[in-house]
Amino acid sequence: MRKLYSLVLIMMATMTFASAQKSKSVLIFSKTTGFRHESIPKGVETVSKLLADNNINYLHTEDAVHFHVDSLKKYDAVIFLNTTGDVLDETQKQNFQRFIQSGKGYVGIHAASDTEYNWPWYGALVGGYFVSHPAVQEAHIQVENRKHISTKHLPKTWVHRDEWYDFKDVKPGLHILMALDETSYKGGKMGKFHPIAWFQEYDGGRAFYTGLGHTNESYDSELFQKHIIGGIKYALKIK
Repeated sequence: MRKLYSLVLIMMATMTFASAQKSKSVLIFSKTTGFRHESIPKGVETVSKLLADNNINYLHTEDAVHFHVDSLKKYDAVIFLNTTGDVLDETQKQNFQRFIQSGKGYVGIHAASDTEYNWPWYGALVGGYFVSHPAVQEAHIQVENRKHISTKHLPKTWVHRDEWYDFKDVKPGLHILMALDETSYKGGKMGKFHPIAWFQEYDGGRAFYTGLGHTNESYDSELFQKHIIGGIKYALKIK
């Protein structure tokens, strides 16, 4: 009986270890060399809690030294949370590119599209670059895809207050999740086609981007929180 009991304990320990081994890990990166968003601390706090609540390991940093080959091996996805400007050196860029090519994930939040303008590979990864925005205001978001894990909880028309980016170099072939109705707010410059969130498979990996996330208040929205964690789960291949 003791041998059987010991065997059961060993099996349980092995299963627990295997389960722990399968736990996903994410790097939250919020380095800025341009405009710095006041909401970065709130965004990091919110995203960290979402990850913890979903048993996803994480580390937050603003130090690009983590884009070393050995460091990146620890993670299954990287979140660019309101990054701006040129945040990686040439070696770090190559390491991150290989990271994505190995099948890993990328999540871009808001100013992630205001990052690395001189790196075409990154522009294609994020799916487009920020070019302008009007004042913070309420707008109507048309949810184009309500089957995706990041949008299935949303109403067909989502009324939300944020800073609404206009984009340039929007990549053809993106899977558009949400688009702005420019007639519902002032200052939009893209016209009838104004995507604000999308996903894609790119260069061996997965990428999700949302243009929301400028204000502190936006991170208090349960709808936005579910949108973020859904995008993260897509990048991590979690159903």
